[in-house]
Amino acid sequence: MISDALRSQRFVVEVAYSYAEAVAKVGVYNYDCILLDVMLPDGSGLNVLRDLKSMNKSENVIILSANDSIDDKITGFDLGADDYLAKPFHMSELVARIRSVLRRNTNSGKLTIDLGNVSLDPDKFGVSINGECVELVKKEYDILRYMMERPDTLITKELLAEAVWGDHIDQVDNFDFIYTQLKNLRNTLVKSGATVSIKTIYGFGYKITEER
Repeated sequence: MISDALRSQRFVVEVAYSYAEAVAKVGVYNYDCILLDVMLPDGSGLNVLRDLKSMNKSENVIILSANDSIDDKITGFDLGADDYLAKPFHMSELVARIRSVLRRNTNSGKLTIDLGNVSLDPDKFGVSINGECVELVKKEYDILRYMMERPDTLITKELLAEAVWGDHIDQVDNFDFIYTQLKNLRNTLVKSGATVSIKTIYGFGYKITEER
C-alpha cells in the first residue's frame, strides 16, 4: 500500500522485505529517503540504521513503527534518523513528512529548487523558466530535479539511471534511453531561454551548471 501510494505521487520506489535484503540494498545503492520499519521478519530496523552509520552513509531516514515508544524514538534519533512516524498513520502525512525531510536536507528547507532562471516546485511537479511554466514529461522532470538538487556535480549515467528508473536498471545492457531523455530536456531548456545547461563530461557522465 505504501509503495503504491508513493508511486502515485511520482516517487521512484524500491522495496526490501527483510533486514537482510535491506542491508544488501543500502550497501549497493544510494537513496534520497529510506522508510524504515522497526519490526522486520529477520531483525530490527534499528540495526539497519547502525549498518548505515558504519558505512558512513547519510541517507534521509524516517522510522515507521507500531510501537510508539520513547526508547525507540530516542535510539532512532541517536542513530541518525530524521523523523519518526507511529502506525497507524494517514498516507498523506507520510508523503508530507517525506517531502519535508527532503526539503530540509537537500534544499535548505526551501519550497522550490532554483538554479539560474529555472525554478522547480517538487510538491506540484512544476517547472518554470523566467517565470513561464514549461511542460516536461515525467522522466525529463525527474532528471532535471535530480540534477538541480546537485548543481555543478558530476553524475554518472549509471547513477542517474538508478535514481530516475530504479535499482534494477543496472541490469540493462546499455543506457541509450537516457540519451533520448537528455536530448529532449536540453532542447526544451534552450528553446525556453534557460540560463542553465546540462554538460556532457565524456567518459564520465553529466552535470548541470548555470551559465555565467
